Amino acid sequence: MADYNTIRVDQTGSVVTLTLNKPDKMNAMGPEMVGEMLKAFDALPGMGARALLITGEGRGFSSGADLSARQFDGGKPGDASRRSLQTSFNPLMLALAGLDIPVVTAVNGAAAGIGCTLALSGDLIVAGKSAYFLQAFVNIGLVPDGGATWVLPKAAGIPAAMEAMLLGERIPADRAYELGMVNRCVDDDALLDEARALAERLANGPTVAMGQIRRLVRNAQSQSLSDAMNAEAEAQRIAGNSEDFVEGVTAFLGKREAAFKGK
Repeated sequence: MADYNTIRVDQTGSVVTLTLNKPDKMNAMGPEMVGEMLKAFDALPGMGARALLITGEGRGFSSGADLSARQFDGGKPGDASRRSLQTSFNPLMLALAGLDIPVVTAVNGAAAGIGCTLALSGDLIVAGKSAYFLQAFVNIGLVPDGGATWVLPKAAGIPAAMEAMLLGERIPADRAYELGMVNRCVDDDALLDEARALAERLANGPTVAMGQIRRLVRNAQSQSLSDAMNAEAEAQRIAGNSEDFVEGVTAFLGKREAAFKGK
C-alpha cells in the first residue's frame, strides 16, 4: 500500500477507508492532498475495493481549501483561484463522482467549503452530532465552488441551500438530518462504527449494479425522462450480464442469502 503524507488509506476486507490526515490544519485540502486522493482513487480497483469510506482525522472532517498552500504568480487572485479549481479540486470531485463503487462519508466536526462539498458527495452520509456543514465563501466575497452549487441544492433543496450560501451560516448535523442532507445523525463516538457498518453492507452487495445506480442518479439530474430511461436500459444490460445477477436470482429461487462478488 502506498505511503502518503496528507491522507491515510486502510483496508479491511473489501472496504477501503480514506482518512484526510492533516489534523493540525483541520484537514485543510491543498494540492498535495488532492493529488494523493486522486492517486488513492486510481488504486482502488487494484485493491479489490468494493466500497470506499471517507472521513477526517481529529476534530474536523475538513475546514476547506488550504489557503496557505495557494500560490499566486503576481496575477489577479481570481485568475489563480480559477486555475486552482480547474487543475485540482474540479478533477478531484469528478473522479469521486466517477468511481464504480459506492462511497460512504463519515462527517466529524466541521465540513466547510470544499470539505462540505466532499462530505455531501457520499452516496450515504453519516454525520456525528457535533458535525456541521458550512459554505462561508460569501463572507469573504467569493462564491461556493468545487461543485457546491450542484451538490448542496440537491442535498438540502434550493431554499435551504440558498440560505446557507447567501448567509454563510452553518447547518448543524441535526438540521442537516431534518433536511435530508445526511442519512444518519449519530453520537460522535458511534460515528465510525455506523459508517463502517454501512460501508461493509454495501461492499457485500452487488457492487456492479451499485456502481451503475450511482452513475444513473447523478446523470439523471440533468437528463430528460427519455434519456434517463435509455441510460437505465443500458445499465440494466450491464448489470444483467454480471455474475452477481445470476447469483442473486439463484439465491432468490433457492431461498438463501446471496453471496455477491462484485463481478
